Amino acid sequence: MKNYFIIILLLLSSLQADLVELYRTKGIQSVQQYLETQLTKKEYWNKYLENKDVSQGYYETIKYILVCQKDTNNLKVYEKDTNKFKKLFEHTVLVGKNSGDKKTEGDYKTPTGTYDLVSKVKKLDPFYGPIAMVTSYPNLYDKIQKRNGHGIWIHGVPKNETRDDFTKGCIALQNSDIKSLDEQINLNKSILIISDNNFDSVSKEDISTLLSEIYLWKQSWKESKLKKYLEFYDKSFKRNNGMNFKQFKNYKKQIFNKKENKKIILSKINIMPYPNNQNKKMFRIVMDENYKTAHYQFNGKKELFIELINDKMKILTES
Repeated sequence: MKNYFIIILLLLSSLQADLVELYRTKGIQSVQQYLETQLTKKEYWNKYLENKDVSQGYYETIKYILVCQKDTNNLKVYEKDTNKFKKLFEHTVLVGKNSGDKKTEGDYKTPTGTYDLVSKVKKLDPFYGPIAMVTSYPNLYDKIQKRNGHGIWIHGVPKNETRDDFTKGCIALQNSDIKSLDEQINLNKSILIISDNNFDSVSKEDISTLLSEIYLWKQSWKESKLKKYLEFYDKSFKRNNGMNFKQFKNYKKQIFNKKENKKIILSKINIMPYPNNQNKKMFRIVMDENYKTAHYQFNGKKELFIELINDKMKILTES
C-alpha cells in the first residue's frame, strides 16, 4: 500500500512538472489546451471512473434515482452516496392497465423513459392519496416522437374506498409508502427511470465513452469544425424547435462561418440510462452550459437525448 501511494505521488509530481514546463515555454493557453485534450480521451475517464459505481448512471448533481420496473410492479429508490449507490426503498406499485410505452392521451399506459420530478401536490382529490409527485412527461424526446398525454404522477391510493389494481398511466403506491418516499428524497435532486422490464446496469465502458464524446463534441463546436461537429448528430435528428438535420446543418454552417471565438464551459453533467422500446442504447444527458461569444451569451441547461452506436454518440434531439 505504501509503495502504491509513492507511485501516485511520483506520477502527480511528473504531471505537475510537465505542466509547469508547458506553461513556462508556451504560456497558460497551452496548459488549458493540454487539459481540455485530456478530457476528450477515454483513457482519462477510464481512470477517473475506476472506483466509481455507475450502474444506475453517472451523476454530478442528481442524488436520488427512482427505478420503476413495470412488468414486476416494482419501485426501487437509490441514493448516490459518494462513489456508490445505496438502496433506500423498494415497494410494490400499481402502473398503467396496458403494457408498452405511452403514446397518446387515454391509452392507459405508463411511459417508458427517464423523467424529472418537477413538483409536489398535497391538495388533491382523495382518490390520489395524501401526496402526488408530478413527472416531466412528456419530455423533449416524447414530443419529438409525437407522444402526448399529461398528468403522469407518482401518487397514493384512496383512503376509504377500493380501486382497480392498475392506473390510467401513473405510478401508485400505498399511502404509507408514498409518505416514506417523500421523507427520504429531495424532489429537486431526483430522477425517475421507468422501464418495461429489467434494464441492464450501465457499464463504465459506456459512461467513459460518453464523457469523452461529450468533450470531443464540445471541442468541434468551439473550434467551428462543422463536418466533425455534425458527425455527432443522427440523420434523424430533430431539434426542440422542430428543425430537422438538414435545416440544423444550414443553420450551424452560417454560425460557424463567422469563425467567432467561443467560450464553452460544460459542468454539472448527469448521464441517465433511457429505457425504450426501439432497441436503442439510449441516454439522456443534462448539464449546465456556459456559452459566450462577442455577440451572444447563454447560461443555462443543455439537454441531449442520444443513442450510443459502435462507441459513438449520436444526438437524436437537443434543447
